[in-house]
Amino acid sequence: MTTDDEDALEALASLPTIAHPTLSPNGRGVAFYYDTTGRNELHVLDTETGELDRWSNGDVPRNARWFLRWDADGDRVFFHRDDGGDEQNDIYALSRDGTVESVVELDGQATLQDVSADGETLLVNTNTDGQMNVYRYDRPADEFSKLTDYERAVRNPLFSPSDDRIAYATNETDDFDNLDVYVANADGSEPRNLDLGEVGAESFPVAWSGGGDGPGNGGGDGTERDDPDGNTARLLVTDNTPDLGRAGIVTFEDTSTGASVGSDSDSDAGTDTDTDGDAAVTWYGDSEFEETAVAFLPDDRFLALRTRDARTVPVVYDVASGDGRELDVPAGVTTVGHPGRRGVSIDENRLLLQHTSPTSRPELLAYDLETDTFETLLEAEYGPFTPDEFGDAEYLTVRSDGVPETPAVAVDHEPAAELEIGALLYDSGARPSPLVVKIHGGPRARDEKSFDLYTQVLVQRGFSVLEVNYRGSTGRGREFVEHLFDDWGGAEQGDVATAAEHVIETRDWLDSDRVAVFGGSYGGYSAYWQAVQYPDLYNAAIAWIGLTDLEEQYETTMPHYRTELMEKYLSTPAENPDLYEERSPITHADNLAAPLLMVHGVNDSRVPVSQARLFRDELESLGYESGPDGDIEYHELGEEGHASTDQRQQLRTFELLADFLERRVGDATADAVDSTGDD
Repeated sequence: MTTDDEDALEALASLPTIAHPTLSPNGRGVAFYYDTTGRNELHVLDTETGELDRWSNGDVPRNARWFLRWDADGDRVFFHRDDGGDEQNDIYALSRDGTVESVVELDGQATLQDVSADGETLLVNTNTDGQMNVYRYDRPADEFSKLTDYERAVRNPLFSPSDDRIAYATNETDDFDNLDVYVANADGSEPRNLDLGEVGAESFPVAWSGGGDGPGNGGGDGTERDDPDGNTARLLVTDNTPDLGRAGIVTFEDTSTGASVGSDSDSDAGTDTDTDGDAAVTWYGDSEFEETAVAFLPDDRFLALRTRDARTVPVVYDVASGDGRELDVPAGVTTVGHPGRRGVSIDENRLLLQHTSPTSRPELLAYDLETDTFETLLEAEYGPFTPDEFGDAEYLTVRSDGVPETPAVAVDHEPAAELEIGALLYDSGARPSPLVVKIHGGPRARDEKSFDLYTQVLVQRGFSVLEVNYRGSTGRGREFVEHLFDDWGGAEQGDVATAAEHVIETRDWLDSDRVAVFGGSYGGYSAYWQAVQYPDLYNAAIAWIGLTDLEEQYETTMPHYRTELMEKYLSTPAENPDLYEERSPITHADNLAAPLLMVHGVNDSRVPVSQARLFRDELESLGYESGPDGDIEYHELGEEGHASTDQRQQLRTFELLADFLERRVGDATADAVDSTGDD
């Protein structure tokens, strides 16, 4: 790469990014991570004056992966800190004056889920005792107690408005795909399954409300703990029983016990009250789009997020009538960061939102529900770039039965269900343009019309980018997700190849002789798999923090990833040994026919670095040569785990990607310049 190329990559890596905006208890402050100094730091924005204060000074982690939580008094912010990206988090508190206090230090991973109204009790998810369960930390007594002891991971624990109960989600049924909402006493006793959806569906608790009409989740005084009626509490939930996700409200008539649960008696048109289970719940929406509940709002309303194609739009529902309306936000993806106990209500009328699009970087908005207008609280920074210099995304669809035209050389498949597969195509402007097929991770995730720095790095380097929401991706309902069960390395990989074939055939400006595949995490697994399953399609492959040996992954990943990822999708190696072996890229390593770049963080606890080392060793044993001019190039990233948002660490990865693609696929920047000149 030239000096100018290196400068451009550094400028992209140095663009400041907002992460995890969270409202303070009174709505006056927004805490978030921000890296304007070149390092991730914790900042607080005053929602009235716009004043931005930096609270931390190198005390928070370099990687802004984990969310924040405010203390009950609004004077401290809790954050998570690990060791070099290993995600074995401990919990710390940062005060306004910069003082840092260690709060919870445990073996394993710990995440702070909720804080009691008086600030004295914390709800913590941790796998310190094996599986991910819920623990209660009494701060004055310095006592740590285990509240749940399930074989399956427990998620989303939340205190009730009066702190006398907790809600959470887990699974005790024989259906491995199931997830239920439970309510228990605050000490974990008398847990009760609310049976909100059908067995096999997934239900989550989202937020409590004490029945008040103040800002946020039910708090008339802004603390979200007020219950003016004294005898009601409501639980906002999300469920996917009807296939597409929906939002619902469970009403508890007596907050002193979990015994009396009923529907909201004031609800009428536009809602669906289900009383078949043990708890009555009122459902909202018309099941036309996937929706996820977010938070209660003032004036007996709540907020949900609606997915439509590759966009996300906020929707406000009236609890009584069931009427919902989309907010008038710019095109792209509008979300809410990571709401805490305050929810998303700055005050009675304004909501805190975060917006982005393929060409606009994330920024914070204050949306006024009364006027349907918004103001920008924190504008995005673009450095030396302007938004029109970034590549925009074209949304397209392709029909796929999971069997592309390109021959499959690792595993031969029968056609699967023919589905409409969505994809995003970014045109770099180079003519002819090389193509990078960039595959998202998860696999329970999706690519959206949002700003993606890795995509823009590739586009700036002259590579057009294709992102495919293969079967198994989110945003299309439960059935679409479940197509991937028992079929990793199957039809979803065929979807990716089919979409790549489609754009190459229909866009004559794409160069079919310069096609690379790139992905991280499950996308890294997919990059390995594409390279050994469809070698005729690709001229180069980049696998980043990817899986190569599924049985080894099962044995070495964290316990909750073992059950909630590996077992949920593939069962266990003992139960399904043939599938584990057949769908492991390492089994078919001798099919590799294109140069391969392997990149992996040494401290990765989700997908241990052994996954990359095993594949490298297997290739070398088969006679493949390592090195800049060899068949494989291998890099381990120190002080890094399962990816990083740190600017210097991202730059390191960007430079590896750009250098490899330039040497192995060709310098696309010259084509981009020539194309611009021709125009």
